[in-house]
Amino acid sequence: MSAAQSAAHRFRPHRRSAAVGALVVAGLCGTLLAPPASSAADAQALDAPRIRDLQGSTRLSPYAGRQVTDVAGIVTGVRTYGSRGFWIQDPEADGSAATSEGIFVFTSSTPRVAVGDDVLVSGTVGEYYPGGAASGGQSLTQISRPAVTVRSSGNELPAPVVLDADTVPDRYAPAGDPAADNSVEGLQLDPAAYALDLYEALEGMNVEIGDAPVAGPSTSFFELWVTLEPDTNPTAGGGTRYASYTAQNPGRLKIESLVPVAQRPFPAADVGDVLAGPTSGPLDYDEFGGYLLAARSLGEVVPGGLEPETTRPQRADELAVATYNVENLHPGNSQEKFDRLAAAVVDNLAAPDILALEEIQDNSGPTDDGTVAADLTLQRFTDAIVAAGGPRYEWRSIDPVDGADGGQPGGNIRNVFLFNPERVSFTDRAGGDATTATGVVKERGRAHLTLSPGRIDPADAAWEDSRKPLAAEFTFRGETVFVIANHFTSKGGDQPLYARHQPPVRSSEEQRLLQAQAVNAFVREIRSAQRTAQVVVLGDINDFEFSATTEALEAGGALESAVNSLPRDERYTYVFQGNSQVLDQTLVSPAIRRYDYDIVHINAEFADQASDHDPQVLRFRP
Repeated sequence: MSAAQSAAHRFRPHRRSAAVGALVVAGLCGTLLAPPASSAADAQALDAPRIRDLQGSTRLSPYAGRQVTDVAGIVTGVRTYGSRGFWIQDPEADGSAATSEGIFVFTSSTPRVAVGDDVLVSGTVGEYYPGGAASGGQSLTQISRPAVTVRSSGNELPAPVVLDADTVPDRYAPAGDPAADNSVEGLQLDPAAYALDLYEALEGMNVEIGDAPVAGPSTSFFELWVTLEPDTNPTAGGGTRYASYTAQNPGRLKIESLVPVAQRPFPAADVGDVLAGPTSGPLDYDEFGGYLLAARSLGEVVPGGLEPETTRPQRADELAVATYNVENLHPGNSQEKFDRLAAAVVDNLAAPDILALEEIQDNSGPTDDGTVAADLTLQRFTDAIVAAGGPRYEWRSIDPVDGADGGQPGGNIRNVFLFNPERVSFTDRAGGDATTATGVVKERGRAHLTLSPGRIDPADAAWEDSRKPLAAEFTFRGETVFVIANHFTSKGGDQPLYARHQPPVRSSEEQRLLQAQAVNAFVREIRSAQRTAQVVVLGDINDFEFSATTEALEAGGALESAVNSLPRDERYTYVFQGNSQVLDQTLVSPAIRRYDYDIVHINAEFADQASDHDPQVLRFRP
């Protein structure tokens, strides 16, 4: 799927639109926790508290649920779209690094204040959980149902806090309290030690960044990601690599603009570009990346010159096996998308001999009408490849049971093999269908599949609401090669890196672990019949090269992940919330001793994408 990271990766709800010249919310969801007053004293409005008193020195306000009157501050930012409201900040700081001097005032309608206004705000203090408390994210302290008095206008803003490599801690988050389900909410903030604590201690305050490399490309949601620590886990493309569960890259920060796109279009940016000059505004928080700078003043994007990569062609005696997640391809897509994907197969991937595709949808796409066949999708795609100067690929696939394999509702995504019959032969063994498992037999000392193409144990609970692996036999220059195409279950339901539970819970990993064990067992079955069997397992594994999922695939020496053959700064196929990371993998059995592996970076780092995944190709001599 896609980068997460999760169904978050792929099917996150559209929260805003540029329609009618401004950003408009399509749906806001969250949880507002405001505990009821526990005593008569608590029921009384708190008169003229300082903002730092409302914020407190933990993640939760000590005054949540209380009425407050005449909270004073200078308006530092106004948001007229989405979650409408404004930020105020006390111009006289108390000197404590753990207590924020800023707070968001939620108005629900367009605010009637301006930046620089000196205001008094009365209302209710609460903790708002963007995306809902069940998502595991942190909360945002805010004042709601406000009554606002403007005392004066045109005031100087409080000086911004500068965020850079010197001010952001190297450690990302504290360990949560085991007695509180690993929650960090009750812990005292330590902004000198942990990046999440620093950002929380600055919540709602005026902050500023200088020249910052773009670590995540701009998106249709009018956002981009920068890194304030470009020397931490750098990638070859200029991004930031997610290298382990404890290498979260604390310097990542999302940038949005408070200026509606009708007034100033949000800039297009690729990884490796630089957001140059000062960018300043309140530090905010949302469910699509955690802490973000809501830019009152946005810097200029300076191009870094990153270009899509092209892999070398395979030699005559090399078999090239590739995989590409084509992101919900169906006949309703534009011809431009088909053409761009086809051109990438021909030019960037150098027309591989075998191509495993993920996310091929049925002929009616997301229309949920019972259609499961995908021949129209595949015919149009292979025609586009020919038009781009590529070979006339043939295909093999198995239609799924309607609605049984997850993905976009109605789309019935599946794994598909394309192959060039001028270079490789497909071994057809009839009988494979959505519910029948292929097996392994030994004939004359060699392993063969009982069904080709065939699905691996489709009735196993590991594949519930998920794509079933597609296994096939190919012959190249007289040698049999087994290829298994995969699209493991997504990361939907996982808690984010910035969760209030630390470490975050990765609940989706349980199913992928079962899937990896099933594929590993099938590969071992092939190797038990023929120890020298050449097996390639590839596709959208939806998990990292250092994950338990990958360990399970490799267990017992059955496979090794080819990604580890690359330099560390080239190990990524997807960019999610500013982290370049591995989701797609290619693994090989021990009989494939020497190989040349390439992740072809053509999508993930770019604002203009044909797919959100980068393809990969493996070349070897069978």
